[in-house]
Amino acid sequence: MKTLIKSVKIVNEGKIFESDILIENDLISKIDTHISEEADQIIDGSGKYLLPGVIDDQVHFRDPGLTHKGDIETESRSAIAGGVTSFIDQPNTVPNAVTQELLADKYEIGSQKAYANYGFMMGGTNDNLEEVLKTNPRNVPGIKLFLGSSTGNMLVDNPETLENIFGSTKMLIAVHCEDEATIKANTQKYLDEYGEDIPVKFHHLIRSEEACYKSSSKAIELAEKTGARLHVFHLSTAKEMELFRNDIPLKDKKITAEVCVHHLTFTNEDYETKGSLIKWNPAVKTQKDKDALWEALLDDRIDVIATDHAPHTAEEKLNPYTKCPSGAPLVQHSLSVMLENHYFGKISLEKIVEKMCHNPAILFRIEKRGFVREGYKADLVLVDLDAEWTVAKDNLLYKCGWSPLEGMNLHSKVTQTFVNGHLVYDNGTISEKKSGERLLFEVEE
Repeated sequence: MKTLIKSVKIVNEGKIFESDILIENDLISKIDTHISEEADQIIDGSGKYLLPGVIDDQVHFRDPGLTHKGDIETESRSAIAGGVTSFIDQPNTVPNAVTQELLADKYEIGSQKAYANYGFMMGGTNDNLEEVLKTNPRNVPGIKLFLGSSTGNMLVDNPETLENIFGSTKMLIAVHCEDEATIKANTQKYLDEYGEDIPVKFHHLIRSEEACYKSSSKAIELAEKTGARLHVFHLSTAKEMELFRNDIPLKDKKITAEVCVHHLTFTNEDYETKGSLIKWNPAVKTQKDKDALWEALLDDRIDVIATDHAPHTAEEKLNPYTKCPSGAPLVQHSLSVMLENHYFGKISLEKIVEKMCHNPAILFRIEKRGFVREGYKADLVLVDLDAEWTVAKDNLLYKCGWSPLEGMNLHSKVTQTFVNGHLVYDNGTISEKKSGERLLFEVEE
């Protein structure tokens, strides 16, 4: 199968240039200004931009065990509609993916249901070091540790266990950092005042700056002590930005940072209108924090943009504060939201591609993805930067059927998505063929 995309503006490796691009089977076979080869399908890319497929390094697609909220099939369909061609799913499903057998079960589900390429993190607990060390770095992206409790029961709070994990594996360790003792004390204070139905506007004071900084600084200290590769997920505070460096190339960094779209979009002022729909862990915080995250993203202290896509049913999100789960669906809209920030002059197209496509591939050492290069997998996205639309219930693909972005007006749209050379999303139409493949990772000798 050959597909030829003509006269498209390619955004790749810090440059934007007009070119043709030839896809042959699952690979990019040629990038040139004038390609005249015959092809099975020809797409006119005039006026559009072509990006590498987005790699979302943190999602919760809820398979297995929580599939009333979402599943790999529904959420990966949403992903490709948003230009996300690869995802890395987290282990706090039911059961938790904390043994090699349970991790293999998730991969089997992925092989049957994924529209996008997939990787599944191995979960660490207080007592599964032996299982963690069996993980194959060639086909598993890394080890996930919850240093603050979140959805699921995977809190790792034993200092000796943590040091053993950090000191025993060469694999990337990704962490959720919030200090449990601080959160418990803060929660009790508001429970004493309000009972179970704490106003959600206090969420960022309960899961506070102090809770985040205390945990992330400890994790970084441990990584420096042991030499571990540490990736800190969903940073949310200005104070944490002092912990990260921008004076060395990403490939040489042992300690890396991620920010999520919602922490770049909302502030605590939005709790008034959005309520529990924007209740995340870590919490959306202040304008000062948001500004600092943007600054760190643009000056390369923050390496990656992701979603922490975490659907819950609308009914679950209506529960009182203490019973309302944290998390929201975002994977269909992450690229469009970042393109909206480009529309308003906040970030360049080249920087969006760097943070959402190139850097996840470099950081996780993903084989032959994340770049528009000859010989690489043809995971590609075509976007129209002049296509206004509004996020609304009738254009959502999430199984949970809602989005915290409903009503948001956007000026850019994903028009086509290719996964492994297959046109899987075409102007609203999704191919029935599930083209996702298991991600592979380059392993240092």
